[in-house]
Amino acid sequence: MLETGKSERLRSLPAVDAVMRDQAGAALADRHGRAAATSAVRGVLEDLRARISAGEEPAVTESGVVALASKLLSGRSLRRVVNATGVVLHTNLGRSVLSEAAVAAVVEAATRYSNLEYDVALGKRGSRYDRAVPLLTELTGTEDALVVNNCAGATLLALAAVVGEGGGEPEVIVSRGQLIEIGGGFRIPEVLALSGARLREVGTTNRTRLSDYEEAINENTRAILWVHPSNFEIQGFTESVGVAELAPLGLPVIADVGSGALIPFGDEPLVGDAVKDGAALTIFSGDKLLGGPQAGIVVGDSSLVSAMRRHPLARALRADKLCLAALEATLTSYLEDTATQELPTLRMLRAPEYEARGVAEGLALALSREDFGLEVDVAPSVARSGGGTLPLYEIPSFAVRLGGVEAKTLAEKMRASDPPVVGRVHEGRVWLDARTLLPGDEEAVVAAVRGALG
Repeated sequence: MLETGKSERLRSLPAVDAVMRDQAGAALADRHGRAAATSAVRGVLEDLRARISAGEEPAVTESGVVALASKLLSGRSLRRVVNATGVVLHTNLGRSVLSEAAVAAVVEAATRYSNLEYDVALGKRGSRYDRAVPLLTELTGTEDALVVNNCAGATLLALAAVVGEGGGEPEVIVSRGQLIEIGGGFRIPEVLALSGARLREVGTTNRTRLSDYEEAINENTRAILWVHPSNFEIQGFTESVGVAELAPLGLPVIADVGSGALIPFGDEPLVGDAVKDGAALTIFSGDKLLGGPQAGIVVGDSSLVSAMRRHPLARALRADKLCLAALEATLTSYLEDTATQELPTLRMLRAPEYEARGVAEGLALALSREDFGLEVDVAPSVARSGGGTLPLYEIPSFAVRLGGVEAKTLAEKMRASDPPVVGRVHEGRVWLDARTLLPGDEEAVVAAVRGALG
């Protein structure tokens, strides 16, 4: 009887064509394109077939199949998410939000032809970095600059170019306290190995002295790598050596300062300070405290930057026109002294506490008016920079707390809304931090709660 029941349920599964002819199927095709919608429907039906064969008894209708296919397609798409976590540079949610000027520059570059690698005045091929390099050198006071697609790539390219100069068995010195692992399991020692350099570790995890570096230098030493441990902090009995102390040793110091801070924020190292302290190359990210697109940026001595530009890896790591357009607009905001007003990342990080409180109170009032039967209040919260920056730095903020229902279930339903709303569950309530809410997000939060409780 069981096998007979399975057979009947399998025969009851609708055909792909029948689902696509259904009104909901046609709407799905309009939203996502017929090929993608058909593929998703086929995948859902295969999954239902496997579940039935395993003994499950899922309800099956054309509209139900479409609903599952729609959920599948939505999960595949890069789409808007409301960040109510209080983490400004949330790596999983895309880090920096671009400024209006950067977005306009991206749209222009994406929808029109551009002078990406064309010298209009001379009528011949130019360099894709003709515009970004002058902006970077002016902002940092360096001789030259290069932009690649991410900071890890910039570090790899810098090491590969530097150690490639000269023969022997090239070595790069690095402190054991700076052998960090960044997001995705990417480790500094692995970068060094890929560059062709032998890693010479000095010091200990918590203490490295200048004498450790001096004693490690030999005829094969090509450079000293100094890495800011952006995503952790060692406290207690510690000792480290700064770029200013390393520069006089006579070797190129490659300083990976990580976050790309051009203006002070907490105790995060400034790009300009590393340059002034004598770093031959200073490397940083574009989508962290700089507030721009994902990019790996290198500024420093023209001879070393030129060696990087000539290296075969440079083409594999080069930045595309959309990244460069957004970066140029972001850098222009710094040059025009409007960065703190125009860049969303800097606005969120530096906004006074009372602004976050005002946003939270407005959202709480809007939720209370809906009569969801929720317990809604506003409470002090702690926001963070995120994105591998300032791991211990706390930013005073305010959050809306939602109680009176099972918090985990409410959070899951809010993440399933369109757009998804991502908060955090704490002390049995859903917390929605106001510091990371952007204009228009309040309406999306109210709609998500309405959908979750409706």
